[in-house]
Amino acid sequence: MPTNDALRTLTGRGYHAVYREHEVNHCPGCGRTHWLIGRMSAECAFCATALPLAEASMRSYAGPAIIQHKNRHQDAAWAA
Repeated sequence: MPTNDALRTLTGRGYHAVYREHEVNHCPGCGRTHWLIGRMSAECAFCATALPLAEASMRSYAGPAIIQHKNRHQDAAWAA
C-alpha cells in the first residue's frame, strides 16, 4: 500500500475526501454517519453526498483498465 506522500505525488492533489471502510465516516455535507455503500462509492443516506471508496480508488493506481469489445468488428452480423 502506498504511503500518503506517494499518493499525493501520484495524484497531484492534497486533501481528498473518501469513504474508508472499517472507520467512522462523517459526511462532509451534513456531518452524519449513515451511508449507502456501492461498489465504487458511498452515498450519505440523509443528504445524498457521494464519496468514492478509498479501496476502489487504490485499485485505480495500478493503471487504466482496457476494455475490449470482442464483437466490435462483426458489423455484418448486426446489419439486417
